[in-house]
Amino acid sequence: MNILSIETSCDDTGIAILEVIENGNDKIPTFSVMANKIASQIKVHQKYGGVFPMMAKREHQKNIVPTFVDALGEAKLLDAKPYAIDPEKLKTLKTILEREPELAKKLIPFLKKYSKPDARPERSRRIDYIAVTNGPGLEPCLWVGVNFARALSYFWDIPLIPINHIEGHILVNYLQNKAVIPNLIGDPELSSRSLDSRFRGNDNVKFPAIALVVSGGHTQLVLVEGVGKYKILGETRDDAAGECFDKAAKILGLGYPGGPIISKLALQATSYKLQATLPRPMLHTKDYDFSFSGLKTAILYSHQKQPKKIQKNKDYICAMCAEIQQAIIDVLLKKTFKAVVDFNARTIILGGGVSANSELRRQFNLQATNYNLQAIFPEPVLSTDNGLMIGVAGYYNKDKIINWKYLEADSNLRIGE
Repeated sequence: MNILSIETSCDDTGIAILEVIENGNDKIPTFSVMANKIASQIKVHQKYGGVFPMMAKREHQKNIVPTFVDALGEAKLLDAKPYAIDPEKLKTLKTILEREPELAKKLIPFLKKYSKPDARPERSRRIDYIAVTNGPGLEPCLWVGVNFARALSYFWDIPLIPINHIEGHILVNYLQNKAVIPNLIGDPELSSRSLDSRFRGNDNVKFPAIALVVSGGHTQLVLVEGVGKYKILGETRDDAAGECFDKAAKILGLGYPGGPIISKLALQATSYKLQATLPRPMLHTKDYDFSFSGLKTAILYSHQKQPKKIQKNKDYICAMCAEIQQAIIDVLLKKTFKAVVDFNARTIILGGGVSANSELRRQFNLQATNYNLQAIFPEPVLSTDNGLMIGVAGYYNKDKIINWKYLEADSNLRIGE
C-alpha cells in the first residue's frame, strides 16, 4: 500500500509518500520511502526569534502544493493529463478551501492539469491512503494541511486518516533497522530506488515503553503499552524544552533556532568557570511534569549580571551553552528514568526536534545501558517535524478512516484520549 502523508503543525511543510509491504508470517512490514519533502520556514521566522502562527500559515499555503508536486514527481506518481472538473465538484472543492484562498489558487489548477495517480494497475502507481496531522499544533497551520487533505480525499476519492502529531514522533522510531529484504531484490519497481530508502520495521521496541517527546512546542512523557495504547504521564506546565533552547539563544544573541546553535557551542566549552550554576526546575518533584520558564528567567538574570565585555566573551558564551544544555538534559533524564522505574519499562523511545541533540542522545544511551534497557531514537533528520513520521503513523492507524466532511484541526489534541 502507498500512503501520502501531510504535516503542517508548526513551521515545516512536510509531504511524504511511503510504500508499506507487509511481510507474511513475521508481521513486520518493510517501509520504502518513495518521497520525503520538507519546506522549511526557518529563514522566514529567524529575524523574529520564533514562529508567528499567521505568518507560518501563509507560508504553508504558498509551499504545500509545490512540495506536493515535488514529492509526486520523485515518487513517479505525477501524470500530466488535462482534466475538466465537473462544476458541482468544483463548487464543493471551493467550499472545502474557502478558508485557504491562497491554497485554492494553487491546488485547483493542479487538479485540472494532473490526474489521480492510479491510472495504471502496478503497485507503485497509486495512492491508497492520505494521512494528515490534525493536532496538536498551531491551529492556523494545522488547518492548511487538514483542508489540503480534505480536498484531495474528496476529489480523488482516497480514504483519509487523521494523525496525532505526538504519535507521529513516537512511531517514526519504527523506521529503524535499515535492511534489504532478499525476496524483493528482483522487483524492478523496488530495485530502481535507493536501497537506503528501505527500512524494515523496528522489532526492538518492547512494551511497556516510556516515550519522551521533546521539541519546540511539546515536552511530554508518555506511557506506551502498545501501538495505539498511550497514557500521558507528565508534560511541561509552561515552556517546552525546545522553546527554552530558543529563548536562551535569543538572550545570548545567538540566533534562531536555538537548539542546534547551543549544542554546537556547548561542544566548544573550555575550562571557563561560570559564577553560578543554573537551576534544574522540578528535578526532585514526585510527578512527571516539567517546567522550563524558570530556567529561562534564570538564564536572563545570570546573563544580565555579567559585564558587557564578558557577555561577548566566546569562552563565557560556550560555557553558558554547556550549562543550559546540561540543565535541560538533567531534568529530562531524571523524569524519564523515574517513569522507567515506576512503570517497569522495557524500552525508552525519544522523538521531537530536541532528540536530535547529540549530547542528549549520548547521556540517554549511557543511562539506558545502566538500566539494561535500549534507548531508541529516530534518525536525526526525522527528529524534527516531517511528513514521513505521519505516514508511518498512518499505516498503524489505517483502521481509523474518517470522512473528509468530518475532519477538523484540533490544536489541543491529546494523545491517548
